[in-house]
Amino acid sequence: MTVSSLITFDVDGTLVHRTGKADITVHAQAFAHAVGVVLGDGGDVTPVSESLPRNKFHGSTDGLILLRLARATLGIEPNESFPKLDAMMDVMYQFISNMDDEEVTKGISILPGVLDVLSILATRRDSIACGLVTGNVEGIARRKMKAVGVTAINALAPPSKEQLERKWPGVDHLGFLGGFGSDYCSGNIDNDERNYLDRAEQISIAVRRCQNIHLDRGGKLNRVVHVGDAPADVLAAKAYSRVAPDGICVGFVGVATGSYPADLLEELAGKPCRGRWEPVILEKGMADPTFLSACGFDAD
Repeated sequence: MTVSSLITFDVDGTLVHRTGKADITVHAQAFAHAVGVVLGDGGDVTPVSESLPRNKFHGSTDGLILLRLARATLGIEPNESFPKLDAMMDVMYQFISNMDDEEVTKGISILPGVLDVLSILATRRDSIACGLVTGNVEGIARRKMKAVGVTAINALAPPSKEQLERKWPGVDHLGFLGGFGSDYCSGNIDNDERNYLDRAEQISIAVRRCQNIHLDRGGKLNRVVHVGDAPADVLAAKAYSRVAPDGICVGFVGVATGSYPADLLEELAGKPCRGRWEPVILEKGMADPTFLSACGFDAD
């Protein structure tokens, strides 16, 4: 068989959830550290949760958060900070890269059902490719997935050649397919719609990478399913459904395991359009026994 479907997972609130205050996680701390090192005097700036309103960082991408934090704490506008975005992302990763798994998982834990579902999907890699679509810097996503046990399951498809061009020292051997915050950032921090439009670009990147890998083997991608917990996830998938190549049906599985209730995700998803836009919302997320069928796959 050849791969015909791609399923992409958001990370925070979808695969893992926070178990303490926002700023306790090393990922959250890395923003303040990177902005301070690259744009400031070398010391950490005020943390994200104290510097930005919730809608400016929750469900956003790492790139947009860095640019917003630079303005809020140092008064630096995107025309000056954007050219240094890659450097800030590298510093974010370096901040985390030398930490052990226990430190990386401080304040986060894997959500119920995640490892069970991924274990099933690991047996179907000949027909379903799995990857991540997340606002996380790619190197940070790799460290998180290793630390919480996802990488060991071997459900995630290998990275594209394009992904291998950017090095993440220490986790280069842990790469997997996806579209990440380090792949795309519009730089537009004043338009809140970019929280999901940037993520839609990341879905498109993941799809293109999957096609580049599997179309060479004679595969034809006909279904893309994004799984996420936030309004930005459902709106990103919905936006992508409008521009997806002909022949691709876009599914979305909203998991109410983050900060947002199922009814809000259902409202944002709107009405399905069979064969083009097929959203399903699950209260229990990946712990729901119907999760695979909600994605459009057989449960067996």
